[in-house]
Amino acid sequence: MTKLDSGRSARRSDHRRTTWLSRHAGAVIVASIVLAAMIVVAVVKLNGSNSGGAAQPMQAQPVRYLGVYEPDAPGSYAGVTKFAQTVGRQPNLVGYYSGWNEPFQQKFAEAAASHGATAIVEINPYGVSLARIADGAYDSYLKTFADDVAAFGHTVVISFGHEMNGFWYSWGYHRTKPATFVAAWRHIVTVFRQQGADNVTWLWQVNSASTHTGPVRDWWPGSQYVNWVGISGYYFTASDTFGYIFDPVAAAIRQFTHDPVLIAETGVGAFSDRTLKIRNLFAGLRQQHYLGLVWFDEDTPGGLYVGGHWRLEGSPPALTAFRAALKG
Repeated sequence: MTKLDSGRSARRSDHRRTTWLSRHAGAVIVASIVLAAMIVVAVVKLNGSNSGGAAQPMQAQPVRYLGVYEPDAPGSYAGVTKFAQTVGRQPNLVGYYSGWNEPFQQKFAEAAASHGATAIVEINPYGVSLARIADGAYDSYLKTFADDVAAFGHTVVISFGHEMNGFWYSWGYHRTKPATFVAAWRHIVTVFRQQGADNVTWLWQVNSASTHTGPVRDWWPGSQYVNWVGISGYYFTASDTFGYIFDPVAAAIRQFTHDPVLIAETGVGAFSDRTLKIRNLFAGLRQQHYLGLVWFDEDTPGGLYVGGHWRLEGSPPALTAFRAALKG
């Protein structure tokens, strides 16, 4: 996987010495006239004055990765198909959550591949000791999973213990030591590589920064064990913005890695200005040059957010805004 560019390094050379200029003054004048003419031509083209038209604004680029999680996955691909029809584009990332000891869902991954998409597998270690994972106690399960992924052949994105910097999961903040999580992560990646599962893109996924999360760096396994960085973040309230949700944690992440960033789980609540929030979400990810987003397309009325309406169906204005923002 390619890394994000770390910056520009080119600089102009030193000024020429005065003695050189005095000997080549004529040539410099001619070159200056030619350069000025070239600049004038460029400005004319940019402003569209050669055709009598106004300058055309630069069109936003389409989002590189559109992902979705549907509640019927991985048992069915029907939800993904309906989502594609609803938003007017086939997702190229489709996710499902996998409990510990559950096998790789190859049939779902094959359905995704047949639609030009890559499966994201969120392996969550419910009811299992991360220390024992790191010690190799579950290597038989991991090897079988890795063998199945390798045999599948297509790229598979795998995340383990997502949102570990939050307190709400047993493998997370205040409930598991970061060093134990890191050891388990590294061991899992090592086992997969030893089994020849080189078709895995490893997605290290944290939750957006808040008062209920720990320092993200503590949970970092190292660049040799990660391909993509994922951030989970939702518009829970009407005052939420892209900058408030994503920028603090992204700034912290950029202190130790420049791996590509994916908004790996997101949604916009059913506010009165939901369309504005959807536009804000897409504008932010484009401005920050993120890979794209994975939309959480499930309503969770019993969750922390009152109402919990994340699905786009049933809200024509929100759907229209989503389709427009997706195209850029």
